[in-house]
Order: sequence, then C-alpha cells, then structure tokens
Amino acid sequence: MSGARAVEPSGWAVERFGRHAGAVAAAVPVQLAAAHAKVHAAHLAAGLKKRSPYGVTLAGAVRENLAETARELGESVRDVRGYEYAVINDHALFPFRYADKPKPFDRARLPANVSPTRRRLFQAHGPQPPDTLFEVDGGLATEEYLGLREAFEELGASTRLVCVFFTADAENGIHVIHWGEAHLEPDRTFTWPHRERLPLAPVPLG
Repeated sequence: MSGARAVEPSGWAVERFGRHAGAVAAAVPVQLAAAHAKVHAAHLAAGLKKRSPYGVTLAGAVRENLAETARELGESVRDVRGYEYAVINDHALFPFRYADKPKPFDRARLPANVSPTRRRLFQAHGPQPPDTLFEVDGGLATEEYLGLREAFEELGASTRLVCVFFTADAENGIHVIHWGEAHLEPDRTFTWPHRERLPLAPVPLG
C-alpha cells in the first residue's frame, strides 16, 4: 500500500479487521495526510481564504482515500446515500473531522444540523450505550426512534461502525487521529466503549 508501513495492531484492531488489521492501522494516517495534501493544494490553487470549503472538500477526500484502501485490500466499498464507505471485514470506517484546531476527543460533537443519515449510521451500526439496562418497549418506541435503529442494507445489516475522528486545518494539516467505537448520545456528544490514538503520517510532497 503506497506510503503505508505495516504496524503492530492492537488486539481490538485484530478483532475488527482480522488479517488486514496492521495494514488498516498503518493506512488510515497515511490516507488522511494524503487527503489533506490534495485538498490543501486545491485550496491554494483556487485562492480560497475561507476555511469552510477546505473542511467540506477534506471530508470527501478522506472518504475516497479510505475507499481506495479497502479496494487495495480486496475489501468492499459501499454507497450510502451517495457517499462511499470503506467496509473491511464487515467494519465500516466512518471518518469525522470534529474540530479545525487541536481539541480533546471527548469534546467531539456532531453539528446541530447533522443529517438523519449520520444519526442513523451511529444508532443502527454503532455500539450500544454501555449503561443500557433494558430495551425500549415496542409500544413506546416512536416512529423516529425505530427509523434511526433500522440498519442500512446497502452498508450491510451486520456491518459495525469504526469511527475515525480527527482534527485538521488548511494551514497545519492533521493534528490528531483517534479511532474506535463511539456511541452517539442524545446531546450529539459521544461515549467511547473503546478508543485508540493513531500516529500521524507525514504530508506527502508534491
């Protein structure tokens, strides 16, 4: 895999990605750095001063690069509402830039205008909250709740979400990367049954 060096994966990563665990752990930082380099070059070429175009474009570039990793490994890339997601060993990589400056991962929060698709990805494919004591009674569950719990068949009903949370800005690139399992709370914050920090990769030249 171009630019990625095999690393010793954690036991958690091996459980999720199997024989590809080391390659995926090595590729994620490389692909984020490559996405930043591509978007930063375009940002400069277009003479853009606002940060918002960088963030939106970076999100798409990161998804594309992770999809490229899945293809190189002979794994799946699945389309969900027009967005491609890498699915490796039945685990979908969900990248999310949670801030444009270094910020503790436990302060990550989805924006107020988050799409129903993103909420449903977390509710249907993410981990269950660690303090759940009972299932919601079918007669009490609202239609909205049931809709959020419905899995995306195009992603694979049994596919689980692995979150790749990072911070980045156009001038400095990627600041920090965390990956793991994140449960979305009602206030749009997250609890993490498992989380690991990944090393940064150098920004490719040229």
